[in-house]
Amino acid sequence: MDVTRQEDLRERNSAALLSRVVAAAEPPSRASLAAATGLTRTTVSALVDQMLLAGLLEEVDPPGPARGRPAQRLRLSGRRVAGLGVEVGVRHLAAGVRDLAGATRVLRVVPGDQRGAEPERVLDAALALADEVLAAAAAQRLEVVGAAWGLPGLVDASAGVVRLAPNLGWRDVDVLGRLRDGAAARGGGAGALPTVLENEAALAALAEARSVDAAVGSSGPGAGEAAAESAPPADGPAPGSFLLVSGEVGIGAAAVVGGRLQRGEHGWSGELGHVGVDPGGPVCGCGATGCLEVYAGQDAVLAAAGLDPGGSSAAEGGGAGAVLARAAARGEERVLRALDAAGRALGVATASAVNVLDVDAVVLGGVYAPLEPWLGPPLREELDRRVLRARVLPVAVRAARLGSDAVVLGGAARVLQGVLERPAALLAAVPPPGAAGGSTTSA
Repeated sequence: MDVTRQEDLRERNSAALLSRVVAAAEPPSRASLAAATGLTRTTVSALVDQMLLAGLLEEVDPPGPARGRPAQRLRLSGRRVAGLGVEVGVRHLAAGVRDLAGATRVLRVVPGDQRGAEPERVLDAALALADEVLAAAAAQRLEVVGAAWGLPGLVDASAGVVRLAPNLGWRDVDVLGRLRDGAAARGGGAGALPTVLENEAALAALAEARSVDAAVGSSGPGAGEAAAESAPPADGPAPGSFLLVSGEVGIGAAAVVGGRLQRGEHGWSGELGHVGVDPGGPVCGCGATGCLEVYAGQDAVLAAAGLDPGGSSAAEGGGAGAVLARAAARGEERVLRALDAAGRALGVATASAVNVLDVDAVVLGGVYAPLEPWLGPPLREELDRRVLRARVLPVAVRAARLGSDAVVLGGAARVLQGVLERPAALLAAVPPPGAAGGSTTSA
């Protein structure tokens, strides 16, 4: 077997083992991995040894009382490899680092309205925040191997360009080019990392899906603990298919069906905020009339509730969602009416999406997550009235598990999923196992 084919086979076998470790309900042994993958025990042992040296896996004692010399179990290691997620929101910037075991190690959020600001200034500020987060990760001896940036609007991931983001006033902004220029000016940093761009709602949906199926680090130490501390409560297990609706100034959405993110032909699906609710309604920032955004966007809800969207009340005490939730909990009538109207508008728009996509749940994220107790009832009423399948099988409505941090955590998870699927670069620094070609399968 030539060297290239042997290296490809080694990477595929390593990825198969990592996948089994992630999927296992409890940390597996080498013998159970061999049985599950069809690889020989010699091959599994050699590959596991290499991944232990590379810091991808770590050994732990088996559960229960020890009898004789029980085999060590394996789980993802959070001691070396990490991913960076960055969010450019309309009214905030955020960046965070998550390790391979799933724990959030660093998280920073900076409030600030980006509307009307030059794209270069916004991206430079986001890059400075990302560099700050990287420095904090380096102090924990983590190796950040890549970054995923979440941005609003139509994101052309292949070109690294935001084609259109109405709420930011951006058109054809070369985000990746600006990050590379920033890295050159700084002599490295976050802009020099392997980087992908995604729509923010898509990353939030990815984070939600990972929180359900534990595709990144479910068996690792502290997996998800930092995120879970701030997450809103969720009633029962989340479904495998859902429409995540992420509210901020704009409204984005992303559908996960069969565990897979549905991107559309150009990766531009999910612009739920520009679905028409009333063709005769007010003019939206996109130029159309009666879009969902003018009825249920963050600024629209704040204004309807008698709060100044540009005032300090929307930025303090946990953000606009928390401000509205506290006012609703106090029974303030105007706030309750505003949330009821927003929930009904959301129900009208999401009903159309559910009729087309046939998903099991609508998941409320971003500013909507803490408002689910008030948005949920009118939203459910509209779904029950308008969704055909609801007469046979109801559509659940729930708050997102990761709350307002979902975009950043989803970005980091996207990077780490790439590590699990293509670990060769991290394995290259350690000696290859001599038995890697001894597989009983070509998988």
